[in-house]
Amino acid sequence: MIDLSIKSEGLKNNIRKARENNVIVPTYAQMKDPEKIPEGIREKLKNVGLWDLNPLNLFRISWKNEAKETGGLYNKVPNYIELPPELTGVPARIICMPGKWFPTGCHKVGASFGCLAPRLVTGQFDATKQKAVWPSTGNYCRGGAFNSKLLAVDSVAILPAEMSRERFEWLSKIAGEVIATPGCESNVKEIFDKTWELRNTRDDVMIFNQFEEMGNYLWHYQVTGGALSEVFESIKRSGDRFAGACFTSGSAGTMASGDFLKEKYPSLKLGVGEALQCPTILNNGFGGHRIEGIGDKHIPWIHNVKNTDMAIAIDDEDSQRLLRLFNDPEGQIYLEKELGLSKELIEKLTWLGISGIANVLCCIKMAKYYELTEHDVVATVLTDSAAMYVSRVEELRDAHGEYSDKAAAIDHNLHMLGAKTDNLIELTYAERKRIHNLKYYTWVEQQGKTYEEINALWYDTEHTWESIHGLDKKLDELINEFNEETGLLKKI
Repeated sequence: MIDLSIKSEGLKNNIRKARENNVIVPTYAQMKDPEKIPEGIREKLKNVGLWDLNPLNLFRISWKNEAKETGGLYNKVPNYIELPPELTGVPARIICMPGKWFPTGCHKVGASFGCLAPRLVTGQFDATKQKAVWPSTGNYCRGGAFNSKLLAVDSVAILPAEMSRERFEWLSKIAGEVIATPGCESNVKEIFDKTWELRNTRDDVMIFNQFEEMGNYLWHYQVTGGALSEVFESIKRSGDRFAGACFTSGSAGTMASGDFLKEKYPSLKLGVGEALQCPTILNNGFGGHRIEGIGDKHIPWIHNVKNTDMAIAIDDEDSQRLLRLFNDPEGQIYLEKELGLSKELIEKLTWLGISGIANVLCCIKMAKYYELTEHDVVATVLTDSAAMYVSRVEELRDAHGEYSDKAAAIDHNLHMLGAKTDNLIELTYAERKRIHNLKYYTWVEQQGKTYEEINALWYDTEHTWESIHGLDKKLDELINEFNEETGLLKKI
């Protein structure tokens, strides 16, 4: 499922280009445990900004980065936020790992690395002859363009035209080419159509489609899954159990971390979220929505549906209103004076982007459905932060007028405390099979997968999903050989 066969010419060219551009590639072991990063690299990072176009920032592809814009190193335990019952309305402990402290301010820089690294260190992608194409509904192409720049690789970013202004402004400075496809967040087919056009008209590109790249799955299984487990083990109290994890679908990469957690904590429930305005998983529905970063109307190839326990639909109006509550000064005053939240926590609530808020709402709905208690922990990730959505907050102000403490109270009570157990389903075997079967229409009819391949995902889990889980060790061997050939580590 992840091809690690060597292409000698491409590998030789990639090693030469890496040497010329001072590129050292991090291993999975180092991304999971930054203590394994050479001291010389750690010392140099003290003078490097989180968003700097410096190859050393490849060593900040980790959930353990310090919460610093410049010069940060690593925490022993990943960054996390625990949301109190006063905010969520449920007694369960809801834990969130923020993506804000990755380079580019989003964890998708890790997912894109997981897709590119295997092709780079095997020579299957030739950095001297090919451009890396990053089809995305937002953050993945940002991460891919950033990693490409650090690795001295030319890139092409593809994303819907209606995504936030901040994304396009940043990409115009980083990516070699930026292609805007018709539609909004949920118009994934239009992105796929553009990749086929590029395949059929250009011989200088390689497509890194996050929705089908098992490198995306492997990165989240190993790195995100391991990080969530570390957070739980660090915060659990006597009698606590890891009860659940929820992630909006997107490319389904983060769902792989749920596969890791279910192996380690067998009683854990795994939920997948989507927008109510586009309920593809819930009831085969379709439509447009405003939860940026979780594109719908299809089931990602890399979603292990057979291992998913619950499907949860979130109204995009809830995520928009809570974005304003957490980021408008009047909303922050309400959170402090009426709920008694600390200034530190209120600041951390700005680490929640739109999809992160949707993830939290999924956790709340799961906690209510299963009647979870104060001894139950439910975890999620925050893909990006409110920094990616400043223009969206401005749009909300223009649409609804100036904010007030009354409006903040309404938003909190209606859009968070008022979350109900409607628009969700606990998945039976038959429901899981229905959702899996939807892959056929995208991946077999449109994207070139075979009948045998789609059946293998369901019936032959040992040779599909489970066969991927330990590939990080083989990849690390190839990465170490690659770095040895460049000779750069010897100079650190």
